[in-house]
Amino acid sequence: MKESVTLKLFGLLGIVSVISEMMGTTIIPLGNIGKIIILPMIFAMIIAVIFTPDALGRIVPVLKNICSEKEVKASEEVIMLVLLLLGAKLGTSAGPNIIKLIESGPALVLQEFGNLGTMLIGLPIALMLGMKREAVGATVSICREPTLGLVSEIYGINSPEGLGVMGTYMVGNLFGTIFFGLLASLAANTNIHPYALAMACGMGSGSMMTAASQSLAESIPVMKEEILAYAATSNILTNVTGLYMELLIALPVANKLYKIYSKVFMKKN
Repeated sequence: MKESVTLKLFGLLGIVSVISEMMGTTIIPLGNIGKIIILPMIFAMIIAVIFTPDALGRIVPVLKNICSEKEVKASEEVIMLVLLLLGAKLGTSAGPNIIKLIESGPALVLQEFGNLGTMLIGLPIALMLGMKREAVGATVSICREPTLGLVSEIYGINSPEGLGVMGTYMVGNLFGTIFFGLLASLAANTNIHPYALAMACGMGSGSMMTAASQSLAESIPVMKEEILAYAATSNILTNVTGLYMELLIALPVANKLYKIYSKVFMKKN
């Protein structure tokens, strides 16, 4: 990766970040239902998508080279470094609230069984939509970094299962942050305990967790610190214990269900 490309990439990201922060947090009231909170992070993602070479080139051809394919390729290599910084920040949120987290008992670990819902619900839908073995990789979990590594190691990234997990991973990067940010603000108006909602924000994705927990914290400001702590710890545990949940339970069950559902939704495997 050339130094000039890296500097240009971080320069573009810096500009997008400043613009997003200037736009600030937008609150859209929904009457008795509650409110939708759109964080600067969501604006940043939207701007970043607009400024991809293909999208920008179609809108304003003369500006196509502002962000070229070189910067897009460089971002793939830079993202892991950025995730390390995010992981350090998550640790600082969990540490000061360790006593409250211990008091929650086994809930933070047992919640991993909830992640099986992604596969139980998504697998038959994927098969109905015409997917084959790609459905196993796409629905075995919410498909973040641990799942990407697991499926790549077992099946190979260019396998049907690898293509499925990569597809879900990319879609999650583009739309997951927006979706979970909005979902969390709506869930705050239910009777579900804020701690449970905070734990649900930890889905193994730093960006999705941040969007969801920040929206939830903005909706329940009196419990902001506790919400962020539970969400950060849940996210860390999901990355660790979730990997074993996927390897030992989710993936075998997904393969078993695939054999059953494929006979119903597909004429042939």
